[in-house]
Amino acid sequence: MDSHDKDRLFQKGLDAFNSEHFYDAHEHWEEVWLKTQNPEKMFLQGLIQVAAAFHHYSKANSLGTRNLLREGLCKLDFFPPDHRGLAIEPLRAIVRKWLAELNAGENPENTKLPRIESHGQRYV
Repeated sequence: MDSHDKDRLFQKGLDAFNSEHFYDAHEHWEEVWLKTQNPEKMFLQGLIQVAAAFHHYSKANSLGTRNLLREGLCKLDFFPPDHRGLAIEPLRAIVRKWLAELNAGENPENTKLPRIESHGQRYV
């Protein structure tokens, strides 16, 4: 897979995530993840786990949501607030808010779903 293919798939994942098609985002990013080395592999895995968490939420699986949000956040915490042209800190802040509500036994249904803002930079 060349860098053009990685960029295209990553962008498809980003578009899917921002359209709340979290399963599709997970699938697109996983294709890139399979062909990527660390540390970017860990970054992608964090995004994939967050996307999968919100897919689990759409299926009323709060335990899966909480576990995947926690695991994804742990990986994303290794990266700067802006990474590869993406605003990661706002994503982490929303994930932390969701985790706090889920850990308190609350349903975060009124908490907005995250979006990942891009600064127009290519991923790869």
